[in-house]
Amino acid sequence: MSEQKVIELTQKVNTVDTIYNDLIKLGIKGGEVLLVHSSLSSIGWVCGGSQAAVMALKQAVGENGTLVMPAHSGDISDPTEWENPPVPKEWIPIIYENMPAFDVKLTPTRGMGCIAELFRTLPQVIRSNHPQVSFAALGKFADEITGNHQLTPQFGMKSPLGKMYYLNAKVLLLGVGYDSCTSFHLAEALNDRMPRKRMGAAIIEDKKRVWKWFEDFNYNSDEDFEKLGKAFEETCTVTIGKIGNAECRLFDLKAGVDFAKDWIKNNRFGKKS
Repeated sequence: MSEQKVIELTQKVNTVDTIYNDLIKLGIKGGEVLLVHSSLSSIGWVCGGSQAAVMALKQAVGENGTLVMPAHSGDISDPTEWENPPVPKEWIPIIYENMPAFDVKLTPTRGMGCIAELFRTLPQVIRSNHPQVSFAALGKFADEITGNHQLTPQFGMKSPLGKMYYLNAKVLLLGVGYDSCTSFHLAEALNDRMPRKRMGAAIIEDKKRVWKWFEDFNYNSDEDFEKLGKAFEETCTVTIGKIGNAECRLFDLKAGVDFAKDWIKNNRFGKKS
């Protein structure tokens, strides 16, 4: 969406203070672990842009809280699967040989939005060491959440999502839908009927840049996460409200994962007879 269109759709200027007040009104409390998926443009025009949004989120969780955002870098992946857009077949061997290895400080996010991209660059933010689905965290439990992010399963119980599950984290969908809800991927990883696939990424191994092949679950948020989310809202507690113009949802990560695990088993794969 163009900035001009965002301005036209904004009735009241959004600031650090107004965003903070909206976050508190939604139910965010100081000291919480908060996983945020966000769209800046959905809020409307913000005085200070992504910087203001990050400042408000930090203020909302407070000094004793922990703020977490996805820092995924999906372009460090098997180029044979790229579709948006695809690359010529003759480029693929070159990409395998030359894709820079994942670097927690340097590698940018892809498709996470400008709030998450700015957040991962903050000096005190810690980023997990996964070449494709890293998470960035700031605050009390940042080390615990981001430490030892295993290559596979990338969304399992030993991943940042699994650690947030045990820390009773909250999930904030700020102007985005359930298709952006990565915690549902943890539910996929806990389902023994999930298909698996070969994946690849450029990493540093034994102090050398290598292209690493590994196996993981064939995660798929496009398939049914929106349906899953709607069913979740009908059964469990989801707080819905506005931050600026953005429709937002706030819920317990553990409750979401527990519900999603059963829902995926029963609706995606069908009950075993």
